[in-house]
Amino acid sequence: MASRTAALIGGLLLSATVFAQNAFPAKPVTLMVPYPAGGLSDVIARTVNTTLGKQLGQPVIVENLGGASGSIAATKVLNQPSDGHVVFQGSPNELILAPLALSAVKFKSEDFRLVNMIATAQIGFLTRGNLPVNNIDEFVEYARKQAQQGRPITYASVGPGSFYHLLGEHLSKVTGIPMVHVPYKGGAPAEQDLISGQVDIFMSPLGTKHVELYKAGRIKVLALLSPTRIDTAKDFPAISESKALKDFTFNIWTGYFVKRDTPEAVVATLHKAIAGTLTDPTVRANLEAASLTPPPSLSIADAAKAYTDGIAQFRAIAKSINLQAQ
Repeated sequence: MASRTAALIGGLLLSATVFAQNAFPAKPVTLMVPYPAGGLSDVIARTVNTTLGKQLGQPVIVENLGGASGSIAATKVLNQPSDGHVVFQGSPNELILAPLALSAVKFKSEDFRLVNMIATAQIGFLTRGNLPVNNIDEFVEYARKQAQQGRPITYASVGPGSFYHLLGEHLSKVTGIPMVHVPYKGGAPAEQDLISGQVDIFMSPLGTKHVELYKAGRIKVLALLSPTRIDTAKDFPAISESKALKDFTFNIWTGYFVKRDTPEAVVATLHKAIAGTLTDPTVRANLEAASLTPPPSLSIADAAKAYTDGIAQFRAIAKSINLQAQ
């Protein structure tokens, strides 16, 4: 009798688990954005959340939580149930680099699973509007002279160990020019100090607002860190057109992540909904208007491989500049 009772209870629990997975989502889904409102990450989230919600049949609510290179938001996601109702909008910046750079970060990259990519961003080489240079080669010469005079240029990032911090360190290494890192909690405050002239440069995903700021003379866009000019931003040279930094080419992708132990059925539902969202003409047009490229369609297996490859790539970059956790 006891064994029958145990089997019955086990069967009921299994049925309840399967039902919960099949019923996903059973309530609104939170899209956790690891930066304050106003930055490009926030733009991405608010471009896709309504359509994603329609695909899922439940509202998708954007929550902004900045700090510690995105690791505060990532940690909050890990502290939630593994049921897919809290999704992390992230990139290698928060999930691969932050654990390498911040000793306070206790999670590993492998604690997350990439469900699907949502956008790829081109990185703009942005400077304050009154920096006395007009192209990359002039910038390198100016930075060298400033360093020689004991006034090294300053570069912004969204936090220690972030992708943009690594870009600045890598720039300093390949040019042999000392530069000073100025970390912020997100792209929006970094951009404000760039506009006001409090920091010299910020290598950041290029968005529509940057183009408008450039047209107004409030910032300069010396180049995009791309091997060729981008169709949606042909006014800006590719960094490969410079002499000093022709091989300094990078971009950054954003994806939607869940905890590693999220049930496969939930992952499949999220993956299908994200893929459906990316077929929406309005979503694609708005992403492209923000100078973002919708990614090619990825299978769940392809997404997993892309994340694994990204972990290897960025850990190699961190090693090359001797990044130390602080």
